[in-house]
Amino acid sequence: MRPHGSLTLTLTSSPTPPVPRSFNASEWVATAKAAGVRYLVITTKHHDGFCLWDSQYTSYDVIDATPFRRDIVKELKDALRGSGIALGLYYSIMDWHHPDAVLRKYNHLNTPPARANWSRYREEYMKPQLQELTAKFDPALFWFDGDWIEAWSEEQGVELYNFLRRLKPSLLVNNRLSKARKGHQGMNRYKHAAGDFGTPEQEILKEVEGYDWESCMTINDNWGFTKDDSNWKTTSELLRNLVDVASKGGNYLLNVGPAADGVIPAESVSRLRDIGRWLLVNGEAIYGVKRAQHAHGEGKMVRFTTPARERSVVYAVALQKLSPLRISNIRVDKSGGGEVRMLGHGDAHVLYESTDQGISIAWPPGTAEAGEHGWVFRIHGTFAKRRDANEDGLPSNAG
Repeated sequence: MRPHGSLTLTLTSSPTPPVPRSFNASEWVATAKAAGVRYLVITTKHHDGFCLWDSQYTSYDVIDATPFRRDIVKELKDALRGSGIALGLYYSIMDWHHPDAVLRKYNHLNTPPARANWSRYREEYMKPQLQELTAKFDPALFWFDGDWIEAWSEEQGVELYNFLRRLKPSLLVNNRLSKARKGHQGMNRYKHAAGDFGTPEQEILKEVEGYDWESCMTINDNWGFTKDDSNWKTTSELLRNLVDVASKGGNYLLNVGPAADGVIPAESVSRLRDIGRWLLVNGEAIYGVKRAQHAHGEGKMVRFTTPARERSVVYAVALQKLSPLRISNIRVDKSGGGEVRMLGHGDAHVLYESTDQGISIAWPPGTAEAGEHGWVFRIHGTFAKRRDANEDGLPSNAG
């Protein structure tokens, strides 16, 4: 899954009354663009079965079942054209509305389970809808959910994965069309499971696994808009998550829930713009990087990334202004010029002291302007041959 370290948005909206008359796809895309987003995932059909596009396979969609009568997915696709942001589509395997998909545990229609025909739902409804979505919107990825129901199996997941890749060979598909993931931890319990990347939910991996992954997290406490939820994560919290994920080789899927009128809450917009401003200065330590092989960080407040195609360079991201900044895992490469620079601080070299125990970096003047929520040092160097400190316990960087 590439590029590692990407910031992503997933948009979970409800088309039920009141009608989202203020929905403006161009404004959504402008907000995503300002946040530095590289791909965006929209919920096309959640567990309730309601479709946010004009589907020929149901009248339970935004065109036929509401007075809004506008294809939300199409408008979003059109607005994304030329933005540099790829489109991803969320689709729930589970469906509480379709009579062939209802199960005892999720029987909201009171349909007798004996009348339901899961195979017919899968072959005559779900797969045709996925083919329709692919043909209409040419997504870069599909993001599945609802895989935990008993009617779904790994064999069905593998078959569906192959079906989608035949439709579009370049498609990326998350591992939630598989039965392999370990609950919300989101990574696979066994090899050769269906899907291309893991999906930890509301958490960031503590141990890095040899499998592409993406952490999906909310910007407050809920996946959809909830008027009583004012527990917004701060910009600093969100950036810490982004940096932590990038340091471990993952992507960050940040959920935003527009209100029922179609407007993204101002609290979300302000935080997204703050993240975008930070990335304008420090994005080279996030976009297209790979995890450091020897250590993803030191203590709680320093994280490392490395460029995918450039050797002898390490980015050290300080999430707190620790003075001085001591790093034991990196050795400056004197043969390559021995440079240490701070992103956003021009071409000026940063003063540092190099010892057998690592490096001690002095903070140049004006560092608040360069980072505010975190500061990135570009170090021409390499990791020590042995790890000199526990990643979770360096007193100098404990924060």
